Amino acid sequence: MKFQEVPIPDNEFERILELSEYDLDYTDLEIQFKDLTKLAAKVAGTDISLVNLIDSFTQWSVSAHGFPTIQMPREDSVCQYTLMESDQFEIKDLSKDDRFSDKFYVKDSPNLRYYFGVPLTTAEGINLGALCVLDTTLKNLSQEKIELLKIIADEIVNRLKIMKAVKDLKNRMLEIKENQKKVAHDIRGPIGGIIGLAKIIQDQGNENQLEEVLDFINLIQKSGNSVLELADEILSQDYPKPEQSKPQINHSVEFSLETLKEKLLDMYGAQAVHKNVSYSVINKDGRHHVPFPKNKLLQIVGNLISNAIKFTPENGSVSVVLDLQEKEKERNELVMTVEDSGIGISKEKIQEILEGNSKSTDGTGGEKGFGFGLALVKHLVDKTKGELSIDSSSEGGTKFTVKLPV
Repeated sequence: MKFQEVPIPDNEFERILELSEYDLDYTDLEIQFKDLTKLAAKVAGTDISLVNLIDSFTQWSVSAHGFPTIQMPREDSVCQYTLMESDQFEIKDLSKDDRFSDKFYVKDSPNLRYYFGVPLTTAEGINLGALCVLDTTLKNLSQEKIELLKIIADEIVNRLKIMKAVKDLKNRMLEIKENQKKVAHDIRGPIGGIIGLAKIIQDQGNENQLEEVLDFINLIQKSGNSVLELADEILSQDYPKPEQSKPQINHSVEFSLETLKEKLLDMYGAQAVHKNVSYSVINKDGRHHVPFPKNKLLQIVGNLISNAIKFTPENGSVSVVLDLQEKEKERNELVMTVEDSGIGISKEKIQEILEGNSKSTDGTGGEKGFGFGLALVKHLVDKTKGELSIDSSSEGGTKFTVKLPV
């Protein structure tokens, strides 16, 4: 297999950072774009259409028509070249282009020939991926069809923006509820103290027959009780006590160790099989249903797993261990380790990564590096107030440990 120089946008780190802000689960987007993917194929008159999002290591086909949704190493994709464009990218015959003629999707089934791609460009000019149409026969798209495909691409970006806005709104609502809960807790203490003090003064007043003082104290006590009842009402809203009902995991905003484990096996198992690398995910804690926020988890651990697979030779191993540790009352720490039997990292390289200055290198199978994957991990870990540590040597094997407060 031959390896060409891979195209890398000038704003690559900005690009993958923007993509990470959408905090997408790439395996759970098919329903969002199914109609647009089908429409793109109908407009172009092609057998296949795909919506592809491209991160540091992988092209994720998040929606597909006429073809199963798949993932592939970024360096094997055609859409990596569409990322470099501001308008469109077309290959009339993939089998006659040296960059693609030896790719599995050209040499073997479905024996693709024609490709046309439109970048998925945000209002800020960031290309997140591509809408592409493909066929096993040669095609010639009219300008009218091309313009319609660009409109569809714009609608895909609009839906991504709407999804992000809805997610941000949900997070904001959760934050408001948490603040509401905190305020209620904060006022319960002093109000309870006032009521207790009022009761003491009232008892003393009865002995001294201070009727006017008693009337005034009675008003304080009634007002305090009203505020206390309000605090209890706020606390009871949407926050059932453990004895009342078992907490349910909302998979749209939360994971448990078990759901995260299943998600990681599903998302990155294909990469390991493609590289012939043993891959495992272990739930060390054993607690299957304790929920914690999804926030940036797939972007952090996913980049570490992709990086580990890339730098582990054939017949090597990559293992992921998930643990949820209780640090203090009502506070947990998610500990994730990604360990490989790969080529190892020098002390100098480790220092670069921890300083956020890591550069691209090539994988063990000759895969060309795109860079910034580990720099993104460091950025996201810092942003979520977590910790990243690396244990490795140039002799071989690397262990990444991420600790995140949840």
